[in-house]
Amino acid sequence: MGKFVIRETKTGIKFDLKATNGEVIATSEVYSSAASCNKGIASVQRNAPIAAVENQTVEGYAVEKHPKFEIYLDKAGEFRFRLKATNGQIIAVSEGYKKLASCQNGIESVKKNAVDAKIVKE
Repeated sequence: MGKFVIRETKTGIKFDLKATNGEVIATSEVYSSAASCNKGIASVQRNAPIAAVENQTVEGYAVEKHPKFEIYLDKAGEFRFRLKATNGQIIAVSEGYKKLASCQNGIESVKKNAVDAKIVKE
């Protein structure tokens, strides 16, 4: 089972969603308060399992409705995803992946782990 790890940064508070093996599979923005961070976690738990996947790396890709995972290429040419809530706001982002399949596995891991992940403070 995955877990949301909440930690403080120099500028606020954020969370990482970690898979069972301890790997970080998604990260949040930096929030100004613990309450906002907890709302972000709840949004990921609510949206990730039902989110469609929009692969923006293929020509003529189908535009999906929110909530959705968007797969894109970053400046370094690596595959990344961002999870957008029903209102279109980005609620979690991934690390860079060298292969599309690895990025897609990351999305599946978020969908699977977010629902019943426990929340811990670091």
